[in-house]
Amino acid sequence: MHAGQMLAGPAVMFLSLTWSTCPGLAIPQIAECGLSCSQGFTCKSRVNRNIFNNFCRQPPTSMSPLVLEALKLSTAMKCAPHDGCSLLLRVQASLVLHESLRGLEACSMNLDTQETQCQSVRVSRASRQLQVGRQLQVHFDCFEVSAAQNLYVTLRTVPHFCGVQLDQQYHVEDCRDKDVGRNVPVCFAEKFSYWVDRSGKVILVQVPEAPGGPDYYVRLCLKWFTCEDVGAPVRVTVNRISRTVSLPYSQELPCLCLEGWSATPDAVRMQACPFEDETEALWDAVRYHPGDQALSWEPACPVSGHVSLCWRPGPGALCHTLEHSGRPAHGRVQYPRVDTQPQLCLKFSTSRGFWVRCPFQERGFQAWKMTAQPAASQSHLRVTFLSPSAARFQVYLCHQRKTWPPACRPVLQATALPPASGDVMADPAVAFVDIPRDEACVPNTCIQGWRTDVHFSAPQQLCDLQCSECPRWVSGPRAGVGGSAHSWASGGQRLDSNLSSEPGPCLPLSG
Repeated sequence: MHAGQMLAGPAVMFLSLTWSTCPGLAIPQIAECGLSCSQGFTCKSRVNRNIFNNFCRQPPTSMSPLVLEALKLSTAMKCAPHDGCSLLLRVQASLVLHESLRGLEACSMNLDTQETQCQSVRVSRASRQLQVGRQLQVHFDCFEVSAAQNLYVTLRTVPHFCGVQLDQQYHVEDCRDKDVGRNVPVCFAEKFSYWVDRSGKVILVQVPEAPGGPDYYVRLCLKWFTCEDVGAPVRVTVNRISRTVSLPYSQELPCLCLEGWSATPDAVRMQACPFEDETEALWDAVRYHPGDQALSWEPACPVSGHVSLCWRPGPGALCHTLEHSGRPAHGRVQYPRVDTQPQLCLKFSTSRGFWVRCPFQERGFQAWKMTAQPAASQSHLRVTFLSPSAARFQVYLCHQRKTWPPACRPVLQATALPPASGDVMADPAVAFVDIPRDEACVPNTCIQGWRTDVHFSAPQQLCDLQCSECPRWVSGPRAGVGGSAHSWASGGQRLDSNLSSEPGPCLPLSG
């Protein structure tokens, strides 16, 4: 057996014995850093970089540009009994050995300081001659890194052939990672504690004692891609008597975080987000714009999920999603020309669940209503729409099923009657349509009315009408919820003011 083959086997076995995973650690622990190659190859490592490898040469025609197959990066820890752990970057690479290749070079550059460290591995000439065309796997394990570093790692051939290169960005775990925070000294030396006073909307931060050490900064920030300032950072000087800082806040947002760091160059920043599991405040940022009838929502924090408009038939009922209203919840969402119906709501869905907000249930929003009564022809029902402003409507007949949605078909477009005066409270805009009784009065049948001159609307509906018993049926928001305190029938007659949003029993004329 060749001498190189004798050396390669023990090298691989040595690595498998020194790598281990500490109980409870997601980041593996290494006893000694080193280099290993695939069995059958003899490799030597070099730490100093050959500057001439920066300049590339044209590859031979027999070499595939895909000769470098893979580049995989991970973090490891090297721990000492009383000094804590240091972090190492582990680089795993593979290539198909070509007769023109002498080895590999891996370089790691700190994107913040531009500091670069390189390691190269050379394959002996005897191994190259024997192993041409075989896959070579190399593990570099001695790149020293720090918590929260942003790295740019490059893998090249030796010699460096133009166009034959792999590169990858890598972010080293920061002090928020449990393993790093508990075992890397720079992390637990910088820790702070805090308390939340919800009634006073203040976060009290206790800065760590550091006799003779540097000053310390504390701030609130909103965590997006970076953590954006919410007010100016507070500097705690070494000679300050109190080590407690009071930071006021306005909303309990999941991305509202505390950040603390020493007043030294490249200090590791510690973060804590007291409300990271509380998302309720995110869904309240719904705004209505009367000028263009638009409904909008904009998240105050990064959100992964979906937004849609939905229709809630009654209090506590499921909110049924409106067609073509789904939007990703990554940024500002806006719906143009929205009907201000109390049953029209926004539904937010994330991996944690869903939330519904119904902005038009607040006072001040006027909504249209729908009534049904015998028409002049005894064989028909007249469906009348009462609106505080001019609008167009469509009537559907729907047959209820065990599963949602019901089977619906359009009947007719409602005929509009303009108000006789400009006072919509005394003379609302009216539209109507006549429907055959033998179609509307069938069990499990609903009359459903939609507004058609807007882009998004929620329907009103009347279901299971007992046409032989009641002279008039009314569907609409409860008085005082969706606008005016009364509804009207055609001809300006006032109906009972205690209207229910639930489709159901008929209501006789009052007065």
